[in-house]
Amino acid sequence: MFSRHLLPKLIEEIHHSPAVALLGPRQAGKTTLALEAAQTVPGSIYLDLESERDRAKLAQAELYLADHLSELVILDEVHRAPGLFPVLRGLIDQARRSGKRAGQYLLLGSAALDLLQQSGETLAGRIAYLELAPLDLLEVGAEQAETLWLRGGFPESLAAPSQQRSLRWRDNFIRAYLERDIPQFGPRIAAQTMRRCWTMLAHLQGCLLNVAQLARNLGLDAKTAHSYIDLLCALLLVRRLQPWHTNVGKRLVKSPKVYIRDSGLVHALLGIESKDALLAHPVVGASWEGFAIENLLAYAPANVQGYFYRTSGGAEVDVLLAWPNGKLWAIEIKRSLTPKVERGFQAACEDLAPQRKLVVYPGLEPFPLGNAVQAMPLAALCTELKQA
Repeated sequence: MFSRHLLPKLIEEIHHSPAVALLGPRQAGKTTLALEAAQTVPGSIYLDLESERDRAKLAQAELYLADHLSELVILDEVHRAPGLFPVLRGLIDQARRSGKRAGQYLLLGSAALDLLQQSGETLAGRIAYLELAPLDLLEVGAEQAETLWLRGGFPESLAAPSQQRSLRWRDNFIRAYLERDIPQFGPRIAAQTMRRCWTMLAHLQGCLLNVAQLARNLGLDAKTAHSYIDLLCALLLVRRLQPWHTNVGKRLVKSPKVYIRDSGLVHALLGIESKDALLAHPVVGASWEGFAIENLLAYAPANVQGYFYRTSGGAEVDVLLAWPNGKLWAIEIKRSLTPKVERGFQAACEDLAPQRKLVVYPGLEPFPLGNAVQAMPLAALCTELKQA
């Protein structure tokens, strides 16, 4: 069992919102977290909508749920019953009139697209959204950083008894998504074509997204390739890191960067089993960069937005955290234990005048690098963001 940093926030939302949607990829630990949070309310029931028996209970959903207005109802894989949302809206309003204004429904979903669309149409003002990513560095412990990076944050992969079993689990996870989940959420897509797309994105980890080139490589038109990437993003498996746009008098790169969000899936798609194989692979730097970005964004406050910055002249920042007060943190990510500040980073800092200039590296101690740049261990910076 791992202690998830989202648990206090989830409990808070349950006690203040009529409905809470907990979103995240399959096997990230949503059900475990939901059941743990449910222990803080007087009564709760759990329904798995992938179970025929539990779906049968909701054949007359309004009648069944009306009998449980005093309890927290956990609906797992709720996207399988999109017709529930109008029913939930009516029951939430009914409970409000009787004085119960929070803690009615906890909705678990493996994707953002259908769930968000349905709940956005019918539960506006009645629902809070939280996203549960796979395990991160502070949840696992900094001493397991290398294992977490290699195997990724899915609990079953991380806790596997050997590297071979971990890789086999991730291979099966990818296959299940290709053959079952992706066809369920999206249009008819050949599993082989989607796997090629997913694998190409692994090779492009941390690169600017060129959809036209990707489409040519896949033998598709650009619109179809866009839809594939949109689907993987909606399934919370891929991140498009958007470029920072501001008037700095420079020609800025406008294409997003693309990252597969879990480093373990990157390595499985590329057939990388061991740390030695990873260190010898060209993706090693980009893999570590994506790993660091996911951990940093997991702990950045909800009102802090993440971007990257790049100009045609070579000025570049790997991660730019934009705070609501207008201040910026410029973060460079280095795999080396002796990180050096590149000229492009210094040029970008001259353009942006960030409040803080940081270099994240895999060491254990912070130290200054000169020119007001601070080298910071990844875990230390995550802790600082958590406390912000």
